[in-house]
Amino acid sequence: MKKVGIIGSTGSIGTQALQVIRELNGEEPESFSVSVLACGGNVGLLAKQAAEFLPEAVSVGDKNGAEQFRELIGELRPGYKPEVFYGAQGLKKAAAFDQDILLNSVVGMVGIEPTLAAVKKGTDIALANKETLVAAGDIVMREAKKSGSRILPVDSEHSAVFQCLEGLRSEDVESVILTCSGGPFRTYSKERLEEVTLEQALNHPTWKMGGKITVDCATLMNKGLEVIEASRLFGLPVDRVEVAVHPQSIIHSMVRTRDGAVFAQMGVPSMKLPIRYAFAHPVRHAAGAERLDLFANSPLTFEKPDTDRFPCLALAYEAGRTGGTMPACMNAANEKAVSLFFRGAVRFADIPKIVERAMEAHVTVRNPGIRDILATGKETYRTAGEDLLRR
Repeated sequence: MKKVGIIGSTGSIGTQALQVIRELNGEEPESFSVSVLACGGNVGLLAKQAAEFLPEAVSVGDKNGAEQFRELIGELRPGYKPEVFYGAQGLKKAAAFDQDILLNSVVGMVGIEPTLAAVKKGTDIALANKETLVAAGDIVMREAKKSGSRILPVDSEHSAVFQCLEGLRSEDVESVILTCSGGPFRTYSKERLEEVTLEQALNHPTWKMGGKITVDCATLMNKGLEVIEASRLFGLPVDRVEVAVHPQSIIHSMVRTRDGAVFAQMGVPSMKLPIRYAFAHPVRHAAGAERLDLFANSPLTFEKPDTDRFPCLALAYEAGRTGGTMPACMNAANEKAVSLFFRGAVRFADIPKIVERAMEAHVTVRNPGIRDILATGKETYRTAGEDLLRR
């Protein structure tokens, strides 16, 4: 039986991951157990998940949440008493718990330290937290090499590349090609982008995701983060990570080899396939697998991304080339900008402006430790966007 921990279990990826475990255990009973579940504030849903999967430990956002969880779980499962952690330290304890694989699906730089805690213990990581590799990729990959921890990507694009690379020699890989839908504003002019509302930005044409990542998809920052993530994960310079706009979201990504061949991974736009593949790797299970109808989704088209209308992608390439603490700065500035957009304090078109100004002001630390990275993120988040706030 494989023991799985899930931090971010109440979010979009986490809830889908638990459904995958239900399906996998339906195909091969008791193949997977849940060792740890963790959430931020959705304690009610966490208690229901724990009552079903009976993890040995849970972690919640704060002490009040821990007390609330104990009360709820006592009502739902009398006699069942898992360990209850809370706060940032609790999240790290949950990540370092005894488990074979940890799914990190929390949002933001809060996911970095739990990943490192699990990696240092030698736990395999099913990674859906982009910030881990964007901000601290060199450190995480170095620690994984030391401990033997495998980093198994859960982002659909990186999972697709990972699958395409199976059986290929690293020296034969010329580049990887990440696809993106182009988001809801693919055809908008720069003038029209000035008037975008939050409701419009959250209306993704092909994927159902959490709010922050959906806005990132609309600005193309999500693809920029994925470019840096792919660079770190697959050991490639950022300029060997290409982006192709593919509105149908059927080809999830590709690998180009030096002899001119292009390998593509295709499937329905669902996160369950990469989650399933990460959990069961290298085995491919049929449980819950959706089938792609090639004829219903024809034709498949591709476009070059427009970095004039969507400058966040160009900013991410710049951050990736600069390296050091610059990706952490860029990421934190984007987190702040998106949070301000959710609050109605800035416009959609202000998001790349906030990121660009933060990057221009940042003094890069070239060979940072984890403290430098976390300090950069904290300080950038504190100051970014203040000059653009609506008065």
